[in-house]
Amino acid sequence: MPLSPEQQAEIDELRSAPTQTLRATAPGMEQHLYTAHPVLDHGFVRVIDYMGDDNAITQAARVSYGKGTKSVQNDEGLIRYLMRHWHSTPFEMCEIKLHVKLPVFVARQWIRHRTANVNEYSARYSILDREFYIPAPDDLAAQSTINNQGRGEALTGEEAERVLRYLRDDATRCYDHYEEMISDDGQQGLARELARMNLPANVYTQWYWKVDLHNLLHFLRLRADAHAQYEIRVYADAICNITADWVPFAYKAFEDYRMGGATLSSTALNCVRRMLKGEDVTQENSGMSKGEWREFKGVIG
Repeated sequence: MPLSPEQQAEIDELRSAPTQTLRATAPGMEQHLYTAHPVLDHGFVRVIDYMGDDNAITQAARVSYGKGTKSVQNDEGLIRYLMRHWHSTPFEMCEIKLHVKLPVFVARQWIRHRTANVNEYSARYSILDREFYIPAPDDLAAQSTINNQGRGEALTGEEAERVLRYLRDDATRCYDHYEEMISDDGQQGLARELARMNLPANVYTQWYWKVDLHNLLHFLRLRADAHAQYEIRVYADAICNITADWVPFAYKAFEDYRMGGATLSSTALNCVRRMLKGEDVTQENSGMSKGEWREFKGVIG
């Protein structure tokens, strides 16, 4: 199950005793507090706490820039200006703390984003649950032939069944041995810090992850992208939905300028200008490599 009975009891207790506050709150985010949003087969994302909202971003920007922002007539326009011109510090005024349950191999991708505060469940002190991520049959795919870190054609039939059987059987066997090694039935068990190394990478772990909005949006730009690995992308998608309710102006600008926008090199921009003038621009006369040209064509359609 995504939440343990103890975690659910804690959440129910907290939700049953709301408190008044004088601090700024975001109505959309208040609805997410203590709610566990399911992800994958056993995972979840839930908001523990947050600070700031769209107003915190514009407040910080106006303190920093003073008279220079008076030409901006509204908060949404200012936020779009800040996003468009790659300002960062105003967005750092907002923070969010998430409780995430995720497979270890996803956590190892996630931790590459080093601009957050993380405290992970420790298998040195506690025993990990018998919970493993097993992909849905539709999410099984062969190695891509054009992308060394991507997926290709979907596996089907007997091949898919064989892979799923291996994943289930290997995870179960490793956990059985893990339990046997830490058991003190009749003799002293192996130290948990050693026994954990036998666990597979699809076993679930948990952590608290606290990050400011600027770095959160960078995480989402990479991990909610269509090219990101599916298993981390679904977590990013869940966080996108939360962020959209938390800071709607900032998230709308993020969708427009980061997720939906594109950055062109000076060479690519020159090609666009030549095309607008009616020139026949090809890869051979563009000044781009084949890979650059392919990506350029993907951007301009």
